[in-house]
Amino acid sequence: MDFELTNGAYSVYGRGDPDFAEATVLLLHYFGGSGRTFYEVMDALPANLHSLAPDLRGFGHSLSRSPDYSVESYADDLSELVAALKLTRYVVVGHSMGGKFALALAARQPAGLTGVVLLAPSPPTPEPMADAERQRLLTSHGSPEAALETLGKTTARPLPPLLQERAIEDNVRSQADAWQAWLNIGSRENIAARLAAIRVPVVVLVGAADKGLTAPLLQKEIVERIEGARLEIVPDCGHLLPLEVPQAVANFISRAISL
Repeated sequence: MDFELTNGAYSVYGRGDPDFAEATVLLLHYFGGSGRTFYEVMDALPANLHSLAPDLRGFGHSLSRSPDYSVESYADDLSELVAALKLTRYVVVGHSMGGKFALALAARQPAGLTGVVLLAPSPPTPEPMADAERQRLLTSHGSPEAALETLGKTTARPLPPLLQERAIEDNVRSQADAWQAWLNIGSRENIAARLAAIRVPVVVLVGAADKGLTAPLLQKEIVERIEGARLEIVPDCGHLLPLEVPQAVANFISRAISL
């Protein structure tokens, strides 16, 4: 499905029949990923859930026509997309970069949103990243070799060949200005003050081997800022939860929705 929004064109992948679903799951991918990141998770979700995974603006097949890549601009996109998809009851799932966008959307208290599931989310405060690593990512955009190096840094073990190939393709085809804007702007924004406005349940899942977005960091920056939020840890898993442990992620989403 393709949608023309104010800031650009959005492509959305879907699974399940919305006419027979109890709820819709809106899945927001990580920096350098795409809606395809969630293929295995969507296939593992129960039949009573309708799942939708957009390519966020500037990533995958979604094209940006706006120079504004702020976190709030992505929340604007998501508000428009929810309206275009006619979602009346949905849970938003955000992985890494997508987690920060999910928090910004939830802080607006949109009608129909019933919960937020965060997978190794970028924190609402500036994301901790070594200067050398930020520079490596900025200067190596478009390089398959650099994309493979990034996978090695962010997963606990090598991905299956098909998933590795897909992740590298998504990384390389990211729009250059969107790529740079997240590293220079979005990842450094501080939206922590907005979290107090979130009124729906929030749950966080993090890999025990995630070296950047660790459980103590996310406990402090997200869980302790949102009343009733909770965190779970997946053993032997790194940062790319939907690719490393899709079944565990699907189970976590299902449990979160049933709360």
